[in-house]
Amino acid sequence: MVKITSSIVQAAECLNREALIGLPTETVYGLAGNIYSEKAVRKIFEMKQRPFFNPLIVHIRSLDHLTKVAIDIPDEAYQLAEAFWPGPLTLVLNRQSNIPDMITAGKNTVAVRVPNHPVALALLETIDFPLAAPSANPFGAISPTSAEHVANYFKDQLELVLDGGPCQRGIESTIVGFPDHQPTLYRLGSLALEEIEAVIGPLQMITKNETAPEAPGMLSRHYAPATPTLLTENVRHLLETRTEQKIGLLLFQNAISDSRVIHQEVLSPSGDLKEAAAQLYAALHRLDQKGLDVIIAERFPDSGLGRSINDRLERATKV
Repeated sequence: MVKITSSIVQAAECLNREALIGLPTETVYGLAGNIYSEKAVRKIFEMKQRPFFNPLIVHIRSLDHLTKVAIDIPDEAYQLAEAFWPGPLTLVLNRQSNIPDMITAGKNTVAVRVPNHPVALALLETIDFPLAAPSANPFGAISPTSAEHVANYFKDQLELVLDGGPCQRGIESTIVGFPDHQPTLYRLGSLALEEIEAVIGPLQMITKNETAPEAPGMLSRHYAPATPTLLTENVRHLLETRTEQKIGLLLFQNAISDSRVIHQEVLSPSGDLKEAAAQLYAALHRLDQKGLDVIIAERFPDSGLGRSINDRLERATKV
């Protein structure tokens, strides 16, 4: 059985012998291993059942360590790193030659960030290598935002989960790259597009690639509950058309009174998009454990973090 612990020493010991751990970050929990260990990196892909064409994110301890993993870093990347690191922003940059091909899916670029979580940063200070840490869930499933979520996914496969409490941001990092010197958004995430554009100006958007993604999170179906899930702008109308016996709702701000609804999750009664994002995956986990026939999710306002939440819900509901 997986052990949940707050011991950074025990977590470092696991990583130093090429084992994997569950790692808390401010976004979601990661399945972490030494980027320079082929054994550890291969185990990440195998345990997640993740395709090898999907690159991993490298987590470093500080901006000072960026040049250890990346080269030819554009000025805009430094501007963003200085503005948002530690934080939920991943930069896709030209890689150093010693970064293993398995990490980058054979590409000449590497995805890198500095997590904004005291436990993760303390661990990175303790070890002398960066960590690869995709979300600690089977590929395509709901991302984990608590140590318990990770333990439930990998009961007999993972030795240790480092407990850092519930994730404060709740959805994955935003990913930005610079192909042909053009700032490009690869994945919507916990840092709103508007915040990034306030620093470096407009970005082009390339957020889907089914065969050779430049960054994680670009596949159409992802972040999905096992329960069939529908996304709608009008929950009440869709409710009227359903014949299922057990219906669950995922709502932004206001609960709905309907006898057919077995369970509902309201993400932010005050209408706070940051709170809603932080609660999103935990609410989906709870709904997925209720034995429902269908989950109906409400589409969010399509601006700021609402755009990121909608992105996750669209991928979760895509058949």
